[in-house]
Amino acid sequence: MSPSKPERRRPIPVFDVGGVLLDWDPRHLYRKVFADEAAVEDFLARVCPPSWNRLLDAGVPFAEAVAARAAAFPDHEAAIRAYDERWQEMVAGPIPGAVACLRSLKSAGCALYAISNFSAEKFSLEQRRWDFLNLFDGVVLSADIGILKPDAGIYRYFCRTHGLEPGDCLFIDDRIENVAGARACGMAAHHYRSPEELENALQSWDLPSPGRG
Repeated sequence: MSPSKPERRRPIPVFDVGGVLLDWDPRHLYRKVFADEAAVEDFLARVCPPSWNRLLDAGVPFAEAVAARAAAFPDHEAAIRAYDERWQEMVAGPIPGAVACLRSLKSAGCALYAISNFSAEKFSLEQRRWDFLNLFDGVVLSADIGILKPDAGIYRYFCRTHGLEPGDCLFIDDRIENVAGARACGMAAHHYRSPEELENALQSWDLPSPGRG
């Protein structure tokens, strides 16, 4: 008789938020602010680039960051202030298929967590707007601890805070560098590209999904 294979335990899903559950993109706002796409791309590359947004995700208050940027680019002051005052217009809405996966997991009694590069002040706004952001058993935001993905420190902090081993977790993120960071810390990880691929990944781990209870 051949020895039986040890049963693989279901991992604990750990979600990113922006790009997985919420369709966040500054272009959703700035296509309303500027008349043409070239102006949008110039503004987001030169005036409020991703490197500046990472300061916000790292915990720099919006008011402080916006004031400094407006002083550096006075000709764009109104557009820069919109990054704070109209921030919610950067969120087109939930990504329905991914949210359906989240709800299926919750309905089946799975523990759910999130690790997100996100401003704490803006995340609280989104929690009030979208009920599914309150389904998590725990959330680690980069702004709260001053550590951004893919730094190993944020994954280690998450596991330490919630009493989990990295090998217990399945991390889901739309950015490959964040997926690689999670894997380097010992987590299983799924590079999110679409709700359909996420559902297939959940099924491969024997986790509940919308097409399978």
